[in-house]
Amino acid sequence: MEAYKTWVRRNKDYVHSLESLANGLTWLLPERFSTSEIGPEAVTAFLGIITALNEHIIDTAPSERQPGSADPSSFPYGLCISALKDLETLVEVVAEHYYGDKKWNFIAVTEAIKVMVRLALFRNSGYKMLLHGGETPNVEKGSDDTSSQHRIGGFTGPGGYHHGPGWLPNNHGQNPWSFEGRALSALSRFGESVRTTSNPTWIQRVPQQHPIMEPPTSIIKRPTLAMILSEKGVNGALFVLGEILFITRPLIYVFFIRRYGIRSWIPWFISLSVDFIGFGFLSHVTKSGTVEREQKFHFSASEKDEVKRRKLLWALYLMREPFFGKYTRQKLEGTERLLEPVPLIGTLTGKIVELIIGAQTRYTYMSGS
Repeated sequence: MEAYKTWVRRNKDYVHSLESLANGLTWLLPERFSTSEIGPEAVTAFLGIITALNEHIIDTAPSERQPGSADPSSFPYGLCISALKDLETLVEVVAEHYYGDKKWNFIAVTEAIKVMVRLALFRNSGYKMLLHGGETPNVEKGSDDTSSQHRIGGFTGPGGYHHGPGWLPNNHGQNPWSFEGRALSALSRFGESVRTTSNPTWIQRVPQQHPIMEPPTSIIKRPTLAMILSEKGVNGALFVLGEILFITRPLIYVFFIRRYGIRSWIPWFISLSVDFIGFGFLSHVTKSGTVEREQKFHFSASEKDEVKRRKLLWALYLMREPFFGKYTRQKLEGTERLLEPVPLIGTLTGKIVELIIGAQTRYTYMSGS
């Protein structure tokens, strides 16, 4: 295994190219979206897990670790979530082949496992925003990038928390220990020089002292939910609640599908409502603030990108039943008929529409989870 890790880390560019090619070719496998064809989905799941494993190996390289690298000593939450997402499609196909509509029971179990892992990651990371559903670690890009952190008193908030006696609030980002240490060290050296050259008796009577204050070691401490609620108040509670809604939304969606069926509007509207409410909470905590500036959340650059990504995921509602069968599919088929007489473009459009319609039949491709 160590030899494989070394090879992957030394040839990461080649590995990435090979993975992209292999994953792209899986879309061209025959009978890709046939309910009775388990093989292509098994191949896709296997390649997806290998890709996630290689990314984890590269990110945890001891000699190449960047500030955003995952901690190799911690539980690999991102790898676990990626593997679950790749296996979920295979579980759906196998369950549909052998159990028909009862496949939703198996999908619900898979979604429940993903929810538990993500909630554990959310808590273990100090209640930071999950990036790409937890597949990407949410860490600071640099120690001096304070404008993109959620400052809460003496520690930073859900965008990257930092505690330590050498980083005090209301000091405008300065470390008083380093300045005092240098000043006292200079005074000590000056006194030693005077004692050596002039050797006065009053200095000899005083025991030699070295009042040098070394900068204290920074202590990284994971904030708790109580700390966030006490410092951020209502905004802290809304942020945590918004993330929990985002994490649990797919499971809620599946539960209502099991109850009312995939062609009912009830699961569709409930899922959309949960997304809107959760996003509304995130918008509120970034726009609202009290007299104290620290009460307002400031998302980092990666967290702002995550918010944009979540907005883009709303487009999947156009691909989910019953909206897809009532509106989207008609538009796609109309476009296909319109471009069909055009050489090459008509053939390419027909293939794209076929892939879109086939992918839409898979819950896991359109779940956004």
